[in-house]
Amino acid sequence: MEPSARGIGFVGVGRMGSNMAKRLKDLGYRITAVQDRQSESADTMAHDLGCEAVPSPAHVAERSDIILTVVSDDTAMREIYAEHESSSLIPHANGRLFINCATVTPTIHIDIEQIVERHGGSSLEACMASSITQARQGTLYLMCGGTPEAFAQARPVLDALGTTVRHIGPSGEAAKVKALVNMVMNSNTAALAEGLGLGAALGIDLTLLREVFSQTGAASRVLETDGEDMQHREHACFFSAAHAAKDSAIALALSNDVGLTLPVAQATLDQYRRLITLGKGELDKSAVAELTFKGRIES
Repeated sequence: MEPSARGIGFVGVGRMGSNMAKRLKDLGYRITAVQDRQSESADTMAHDLGCEAVPSPAHVAERSDIILTVVSDDTAMREIYAEHESSSLIPHANGRLFINCATVTPTIHIDIEQIVERHGGSSLEACMASSITQARQGTLYLMCGGTPEAFAQARPVLDALGTTVRHIGPSGEAAKVKALVNMVMNSNTAALAEGLGLGAALGIDLTLLREVFSQTGAASRVLETDGEDMQHREHACFFSAAHAAKDSAIALALSNDVGLTLPVAQATLDQYRRLITLGKGELDKSAVAELTFKGRIES
């Protein structure tokens, strides 16, 4: 796809957004503007991408035909789409396509779609089930929710960012699936931390234990991504404990809506909230192991 006259803008250029922008730049897309709450991050990315760092989401939409948003939570999403704020995306929504990649409450995506359509634009949720490396390489797993027309319009950009791009259904449906993905991932991570923590307390060689896990019913994707980090206490952030807590909480709220009790997911959320209370919320989710290995964090 050849970029249009105004090109592509980004609101949110943290760990994921910055690597997505670099990927598109590498493929010849013109990145027009970036904005982030952390102005230093936006300035750095603008220099790297050869574009403008602008002070508000409104400036991004003004300069771009397609806007990707990669923000942290429900509050941030509502702020950048505030209908009566001159600094938001909405004053320049007419004729624009917004691709929203944050993991937020499903109803937020539905509300935003309605607001954007009232102002003449299109909106699509594109939930990511991948991490930083995949964002940079263009191998994201993308789950999309919105109208078939918005999905078709966004598809060339999505194909540049991901190797798997799925249209799940109407707005909000992809966000539900993403919440469940992260709920299960987080629970698997907490369970792995307990298995390795108990193994260490029993005096079992953890490298051997991880190998056995990988060849048996204890195998999992998080064993591949987090097992060695848990063993060696390497918790550089790819997906933070704070985000793990946020996403598990979204899933648990959905379970409450339908009258289900999920004790494993609740226990996992409690563990991640404990990490946040201990001031370790910005460590990688693998840091949940710090709570289960003897002698690492005092109870």
